Amino acid sequence: MNLFEITRPSGVTAHVGIIGGSGLYEANIIENPVQVIVNTPYGQPSDYIVVGEIKGVKVAFLPRHGRGHRYPPHMVNYRANIWALKSLNVKWIISVSAVGSLREDYKPGDLVIPDQFIDMTKSRKYTFFDGPVTAHVSMADPFCAHLSDLLYESAVSLGYRVHQGGTYVCIEGPRFSTRAESRVWRDVFKADIIGMTLVPEVNLACEAQVCYATLATVTDYDVWAEHPVTAAEVAKVMAENTEKATKVIADVVPKLAGDPNPSRCSCCRALENALQ
Repeated sequence: MNLFEITRPSGVTAHVGIIGGSGLYEANIIENPVQVIVNTPYGQPSDYIVVGEIKGVKVAFLPRHGRGHRYPPHMVNYRANIWALKSLNVKWIISVSAVGSLREDYKPGDLVIPDQFIDMTKSRKYTFFDGPVTAHVSMADPFCAHLSDLLYESAVSLGYRVHQGGTYVCIEGPRFSTRAESRVWRDVFKADIIGMTLVPEVNLACEAQVCYATLATVTDYDVWAEHPVTAAEVAKVMAENTEKATKVIADVVPKLAGDPNPSRCSCCRALENALQ
């Protein structure tokens, strides 16, 4: 069953999708950019998609929250966003996400490539398969290991502080955690970072059989720690993180010119044993 079969706008396609998180609303590294509007069965994506090239590889950039941060985490149309990128024939998705740290050694300004998540969201649209077809996709290993390795290796080569692996606890938002909740995420769940946008984006990418990995950028310590943070400090760190993420993306995209290798990742065949 192909949920994504459409007539693409003017035959436009891309190979790598980039989802920009908080602070990353423009794709200034894309050459020959063209703005594309994609209509989906799930409504409009967060914004128009910029299609162009990075060092010869076709890419499609979409700001998760829309330009100007119009959509808070619980109002992002995740299904439309993933469907739109898949409909452009994207094989890989690099997702950039601003997060808080639940560990002393994951400092503001650090990058994290998570390998697990805990879902604490409450009221989102989690699947493309609302019936009559049902899909039970395996999320045991939710991120593309190959793409995650490339992101980590790139960050290391660029001299950034980066952590390979970690658990991302995704909360509903848009409010931040209470101190009691933050202690639960850290001390009971043993999570490493906290954010509001990973779920259901990662679920939907899996259903769409697109290789997906997250480049998480730490902006602050969550409220478990006595680290008073001002809005000005967060803004400064976010700007620095955006620059780092942009350089990592520019370095990684040329390495994604080929198609995903099923022997290194199962994302591209997630529906093989999932449909009923």
